[in-house]
Amino acid sequence: MFSLGAFTLYSSHDVIVKTLGGQYAPFQILFFSVLFGFPLVMLLLIRDTHAATLIPRHPWWMALRTAVVVVVGVCVFYAFSVLPLAQAYAIIFMMPFLITILSIPILGEKVGPRRWGAIIVGLIGVVVVIRPGGETLTLGHAAAVTGAALGALASVIVRKIGAEERSAVLLIYPMMANIVAMAIALPFVYQPMPFVDLALVAALSALAFCGGLFMIAAYRAGDAAIVAPMQYSQIIWAAVFGYVFFGETVDRLTWLGAAIIISSGVYIVLREASGGRSTTMPVLSENTRRPEVGTMPRISSLLRVMGKDHGKAPNRDQSRVFADDK
Repeated sequence: MFSLGAFTLYSSHDVIVKTLGGQYAPFQILFFSVLFGFPLVMLLLIRDTHAATLIPRHPWWMALRTAVVVVVGVCVFYAFSVLPLAQAYAIIFMMPFLITILSIPILGEKVGPRRWGAIIVGLIGVVVVIRPGGETLTLGHAAAVTGAALGALASVIVRKIGAEERSAVLLIYPMMANIVAMAIALPFVYQPMPFVDLALVAALSALAFCGGLFMIAAYRAGDAAIVAPMQYSQIIWAAVFGYVFFGETVDRLTWLGAAIIISSGVYIVLREASGGRSTTMPVLSENTRRPEVGTMPRISSLLRVMGKDHGKAPNRDQSRVFADDK
């Protein structure tokens, strides 16, 4: 229930992104979203009493991840702005397949024939949703695919370097890079924002932050294999919110493709949870399966910062989320 609540908040967050995206460029929305979210993150980092510097131990991997996260933010915000919500979600749901594929060269993960089969079936589902040749492919479709692919890369990089990098380093660098990059682009796209729109941007940060707190509660209350698949409830909210707020309808092919993608994604999660030929469990450990856009901390970083002060030992599945803290 905590997880379902979290993804309801995340879906509400994406509705606001789509609403603002009709009037403002993604650069402007991202800039103010990070700006409003920064104080919340600083309050969290105050809890981290570990004495160390903010110099990354893996500067090249960190630089790559930071650059990737900045691009992901622009792509995902743009995709939500121009695509129907259900279609954008269905495409972004391909992340577990891409994380599994990228884990082979980057993490040395061994993928067996069953998970390869799930990956192939899931990608077929993505093709069903996009329907190349059946409808005009737009820049929004390219942005969603790019956001999912680069989001998967950012997630796998965290799995690779997280064991040696501080949470503060993983949190601050993408946020600072977003502020700088968006500030450079802002003069070319800026539109004056009335108070109501600024309040909506502030709500973006609040929803993302509260969603993260709900996810923390979810991972403390249940196993990761139960919590992670709840992300797919967003497709229901996409249909509801899309219809209510934007007059969008979901056609049969989108539902069919989404069902194929979700079934394959759930299979991969459960396969990793059962220990099926997975040593690093890259999908299960990427615990929100939302592309990281640098506006708010990743859930595993939140767990690390907040979990230390609660003195609670993680259970067997939660320990996978904490693997980058060992």
